[in-house]
Amino acid sequence: MKMKEIASVIRSKNSGPYELTMDLMFPNDDVFEKVVASNVISRERIAEIYQLKAEEVLSIVIFPKARAIKATIVRPMASGALGERDVYGAQQHAPLMDLEVEL
Repeated sequence: MKMKEIASVIRSKNSGPYELTMDLMFPNDDVFEKVVASNVISRERIAEIYQLKAEEVLSIVIFPKARAIKATIVRPMASGALGERDVYGAQQHAPLMDLEVEL
């Protein structure tokens, strides 16, 4: 399945001018636990998706009570830099939408 078919929320936002955060939230504990167990949201996978080095994936945080996973990465360009096209970081979640997840 694709992430967009199982997640309730997939979004991104600034986490300061030099970082982006992607949030994934799930509709129930069962789906959330299966996604976590699949390890599809890992430092290496996020780095691959966003064409970064693994060390540029600053954190992957799992929030069981919210049924959410948060990934924070180094922003390829600072927010508002010349040539940067998404000042708020609100459109950077798109690559996660088609991420394949085996449940």
